[in-house]
Amino acid sequence: MSGEFERTQRIAIIGGGPGGYEAALSGVQLGAEVTLVERAGVGGSAVITDVVPSKTLIATADAAKAISEASDLGVQFFARNSDGKPSRPEVAINLAAVNKRLLSLARQQSEDMRQTLLDAGVRIISGHGRLEGPGAVVVSTGPHGTDFDRVEADTLVISVGASPRELPSAKPDGERILTWTQLYDMPTLPEHLIVVGSGVTGAEFASAYMNLGAKVTLVSSRDQVLPGEDADAAAVLEKVFRRGGMTLLSKARADSVVRDGDGDGVVVTLADGRRIEGSHCLMAVGSIPNTAGLGLEEAGVQMTSSGNIRVNRVSRTSVPNIYAAGDCTTFVPLASVASMQGRTAVFHAMGDIVIPIERRRIAANIFTAPEIATVGWSEQDILDGKIEGVVHKLPLAANPRAKMMGITDGFVKLMARRGSGTVLGGVIVGPKASELIYPIAVAVDRRLSVDQLSRAFAVYPSLTSSITDLARSMHIVDRGPDLDEA
Repeated sequence: MSGEFERTQRIAIIGGGPGGYEAALSGVQLGAEVTLVERAGVGGSAVITDVVPSKTLIATADAAKAISEASDLGVQFFARNSDGKPSRPEVAINLAAVNKRLLSLARQQSEDMRQTLLDAGVRIISGHGRLEGPGAVVVSTGPHGTDFDRVEADTLVISVGASPRELPSAKPDGERILTWTQLYDMPTLPEHLIVVGSGVTGAEFASAYMNLGAKVTLVSSRDQVLPGEDADAAAVLEKVFRRGGMTLLSKARADSVVRDGDGDGVVVTLADGRRIEGSHCLMAVGSIPNTAGLGLEEAGVQMTSSGNIRVNRVSRTSVPNIYAAGDCTTFVPLASVASMQGRTAVFHAMGDIVIPIERRRIAANIFTAPEIATVGWSEQDILDGKIEGVVHKLPLAANPRAKMMGITDGFVKLMARRGSGTVLGGVIVGPKASELIYPIAVAVDRRLSVDQLSRAFAVYPSLTSSITDLARSMHIVDRGPDLDEA
């Protein structure tokens, strides 16, 4: 009879991005009373200003690239002059129309997510939330922060995301010096876009605007683009960038970015004194968590010096009833990871079955052209002796379907444990690598061997057959270290 007197568990979530959204749905699924506090809109920056609009822009760039390369497959585009003779038309990008579409898609996605939460029974409060100790959230809801709402909760989930990092010597103005959230206000394609930062964000936007037809200069402080990623993948991307006309400046640190004299362009000054002039500059130099002023320290939540919330593998903070998810945490900053963290946090808080998140099982993708997808242990991990394994690589150009599609760049790479042949990780560089990585991610998650992976039927012809072909070539790995070395 004691169950009749048990109170429904109350969950309060600050931030409606992927982590907060999934936490809210998981909470109502398990019978909790859920309140979501969101300042900008459901979906957060991932949907409104980051992932959804940027990947929509990239999809447009991919379409433009496909049209420009169609002649290689025998597809030719012609128009007729007034004299009836054919002339080859130019591919034109209406950036204002592109931006209007991608922002509309972002708003629609946000509204769809909001409606899903409301239909599920989630209470949504629009405003800025702040912790009041470990058991309540105070929300400023008025137009000037004058009205307040107070939400008491048994479990708190913080999923406030992150914002573009700004440098004092390169202050974004929203017109010529831009963060990645401000790109969508440009009415026309930039004449010369200088991208400062060659990490994932910088590489993705540099790739997209190059394929849209802009002149692009990529400034990298490291000796290759995508530092920390697979070296072979970075080399392929650099080759594609240079072939497309992009200027790559490696080991070049930007000291300052300012508007030029007449204000119609920008000047980027490098540490070695070089000056680069362009029409616009995108600052892609990392992000900072949106954790300031949330009352986290006062509630006892441990954080890093950079403001990221320390969490364990079930998304729990140093305070037992407070969890955190997404880019504001110390975990991998991916939307898919934020979603998993949100679900894991609520499942753990409510006593449901939880499988702690493992970094090595997370699949990630870089949406350049070609795409770069990775999962599991890397080749560098093996070279550094962190794990014993072997590495095999197969060029995508050898694949029959790739030949039919005119694909010349990219590869499939597998890492497997020496002796047992257990798949440790993989890298795919090529079109739709984000889709192709999934079977390797399953193999890593389920600890399949290369033999087991190779025995799954792949359609012929298909790009996925490169995965089974590569796994088949590693069959000897299963025979033991002596035969493998032989």
